[in-house]
Amino acid sequence: MQSDNPTAAILVIGDEILSGRTREGNAHHLAQVLTATGFDLREIRVVSDDHDSIVAAIREYDRSLGGKYDLLFTSGGIGPTHDDITADAVADAHGTTVEIHPKARAILQERCDRMGTELTENRLRMARIPVGATLIDNSVSGAPGFSIGCTHVMAGVPEVFRGMVAWLVPNLPGGRPVQSLTIEVRRGESDVAEDLKAVAADFADLSLGSYPFRDDTGWGTNLVVRGLDQARVEAGMEALKARLSL
Repeated sequence: MQSDNPTAAILVIGDEILSGRTREGNAHHLAQVLTATGFDLREIRVVSDDHDSIVAAIREYDRSLGGKYDLLFTSGGIGPTHDDITADAVADAHGTTVEIHPKARAILQERCDRMGTELTENRLRMARIPVGATLIDNSVSGAPGFSIGCTHVMAGVPEVFRGMVAWLVPNLPGGRPVQSLTIEVRRGESDVAEDLKAVAADFADLSLGSYPFRDDTGWGTNLVVRGLDQARVEAGMEALKARLSL
């Protein structure tokens, strides 16, 4: 599928994801949001809570550092504990340092005052922001994420992550949302492969995919046509239906 939309990658950070202790859903949610708002998601990677691995991934992906993509979104590693090292790794990748951000501190202090709790050193860790970064609003728990270069750093807690995404993505310059149509056929994937290939050759500007499934009545395949222009997507679907005699 040809696209001039901004390109993006998602970096999920956390040993708990790689060990299987936590089921990852943030990348799935963000992928849906990006597709719907005109961003071309190219890669999703999961890395451990390892400083050097995080730094290397950011430098590989962040366009402002000579990386591959216009936007990089991260999830995880900005909490109050010792293993929340994302802020330090992002700062290193961007050649800067981490400091207590005055606005982030004020946000945390206000929340603690409202809840009748103390702003401890551990809680204050969530105000450690790379110098030069701007804050990402967190309407759920207060502690902000941040953006620096092409990297947008968000929390791993799903509810907080979704709140940050809802604030951040509408403020980014997107492109044209992807349009898609799907048909279900009661045939195996191999039985429709040649027809799909032929239509794909005629509609090189579109993305055609096949997704097999099995249910109580047997095997079937969902055929999906995707593109940036609704009329072309509809034309591609009609051509596919004609090839399949549907």
